[in-house]
Amino acid sequence: MDVTWLGHGCFRLRGRGAAVVTDPYPPAIGLKLSRMDAEVVTVSHEHDNHNYTQVVRDGAYEIRGPGEYEVAGVTVIGVPTFHDPEKGAKQGRNTVYLIEIDDVRVCHLGDLGHKLDDVEAEAVASPDVLLVPVGGRTAMNGAQAAEVVRQLEPRYVVPMHYAIPGLKLELDPLDRFLKEMGVTASEPQPKLSVQKSSVTEYETKVVVLEPKIEPKV
Repeated sequence: MDVTWLGHGCFRLRGRGAAVVTDPYPPAIGLKLSRMDAEVVTVSHEHDNHNYTQVVRDGAYEIRGPGEYEVAGVTVIGVPTFHDPEKGAKQGRNTVYLIEIDDVRVCHLGDLGHKLDDVEAEAVASPDVLLVPVGGRTAMNGAQAAEVVRQLEPRYVVPMHYAIPGLKLELDPLDRFLKEMGVTASEPQPKLSVQKSSVTEYETKVVVLEPKIEPKV
């Protein structure tokens, strides 16, 4: 199963028989998505920068909140959370998704704004891949993100939702999160390929992906 970062909170998860797109965004943020195919598209919350589903071609099943879903061999569990530490008083609700493709479990935290409580953490614990916002401002900053990584103990951590060239939104850069995780900046990878693993003992690895974005004209 391949994980490709399309910038901001948007990823394309491609398995053998299906693809999932997460949190697609509009060109107004300064980045541009190409039209793409997918069987499933997930929306963590209804802010304009995360719910631009029209970039995914017709036919994709849209998931826009908590619940359990199974589409085209893909299993999705949506866990209700909040966009801020004040139970949504400032930014509203957020859904954390646990997405299983080809027996690989990917957790997309959306714009999570707080540490997970025990029930939330148990629902998505020990994913193979954790997609975590690290840019602060309206979601978690690097220190808070590192705390959630320690809660969930994933095999791989992929940071998202931080400042990159072209993005018009005010977000923190990646380096604070890397420092909190005790890793040095490494060459970004074009994608992360993950297979189902029988490994039970592992050390969490941070993988920085390069954003696959179209030049905006």
